[in-house]
Amino acid sequence: MTQQTPANATFNRTRTQIKPRFEGCNICAWIGFKHVMYCVEEAVLEHFRAHDMGPRQLYEQKGLCLEIVDSSVRILHALHIDDLVDIEVEPDAKAPPGALRVAVTVTVPREGKPLKAVTGTVDVVFRLDDSVVTAQPAAGDPQLAPYTCSRIVRGQPRNIPDAGLATARQPGAIPPDVRHALAPDNANCFVWQWRVPYFYCHYNDRLQHSGYLRLMEEVLDLFVAERGISIRTLLTKKRWIPVVPQASLQILQEAMMEETLYTVFTVEDIFKDTTYRSRMDCYVERNGELVHTATGVITHGYAAVDGRRDWSLVTFDEEVSNALRAGGRQAAG
Repeated sequence: MTQQTPANATFNRTRTQIKPRFEGCNICAWIGFKHVMYCVEEAVLEHFRAHDMGPRQLYEQKGLCLEIVDSSVRILHALHIDDLVDIEVEPDAKAPPGALRVAVTVTVPREGKPLKAVTGTVDVVFRLDDSVVTAQPAAGDPQLAPYTCSRIVRGQPRNIPDAGLATARQPGAIPPDVRHALAPDNANCFVWQWRVPYFYCHYNDRLQHSGYLRLMEEVLDLFVAERGISIRTLLTKKRWIPVVPQASLQILQEAMMEETLYTVFTVEDIFKDTTYRSRMDCYVERNGELVHTATGVITHGYAAVDGRRDWSLVTFDEEVSNALRAGGRQAAG
C-alpha cells in the first residue's frame, strides 16, 4: 500500500544546479558514482530548505534530525568535472510507510541540449534527537509526525543465526565466529572489519547515509584488490576502469560512532561477462548478536579508457571473469 503525502506536507517541485565536487574526479575528468549520489543528496537537501525545512532549522528548533535512509539511482550518462548539472526533485507518492520519498532527475548539457544523465529516488525520515548533548526533549513538528521516528528501524534485515558469538573482542583480525556467521566458506564474498569514525557520522552519534556511500566505494576497492584485479592494476595493465550504471543503499538500523562495523561484499550475479551485481551488507555486534544496519546493491562493468576524453565498454576477459567468480576467498579486516 502506497502512502500519500498529507495536504499540509505537500511539496512543490524544485530545481537545483550543482557542480560535482573535485574530489570525485578520480579517473580522467569523469565523476565516480559516489559523487554522483552526493549531488543527488545535495539537491534533496536543497529541496527541503526551499520548503522551510532545512536540516539546521529542524534540528535546532524542533529537535528533528533529517535522515536520508534510502537512495537508488540509475546512471545513464557520465558526469564530468566542471559540468553544471540541473537536478529536479519532486514528491513521489510511492513512498513506504513512515517516509517521504522524492523522485530525482539529473540533466546535463551536451552539445547544446539537456541530456538526462541520472534518475532515482530518495527516502527521508525525521528522527527525534536524543543525543548526549540534548538538554530538552525534541518537540517535533505536527505536519511531519507521519514521517517521524524515535529510532531508525526499517526494511527487512537479514537474520543471522545465533552463532554463540564471543563478547570479548580485541582489535585486529575478524574473529572466526563472526566470519563464519557472515560468510560461509563457499560464499563468493569479502568481509571487512572497520571502526565507525566520528567524521562519517552526524547528529552527534550515528553513521549517516553519505558515510555508507563511502563504505560502499571502499569495500569494492578492497574486494577487487584482494582478488588481484585492483583499480590500479587494471588501469595500468589494460587501461580499464570500473563503471557503475546502478546503485542503491538502504539504512535498516542505526550504527553508532566508534562501534565495530562488519561489511560483507557479495558478488550475486554476473551478466554475460559485461556487468556484475554485488550486495553490500553492514553489521554491528551488540550484546553478542550481529545487527544488520544497512544493505545496498551496486552494478559494475568495465570500460577501456581511449584517451583523456573517451572510453568504451568492454567484455570481461578471462582474468577478470575468473577473479569475480572466485568464491570462498575472504580477507581479514
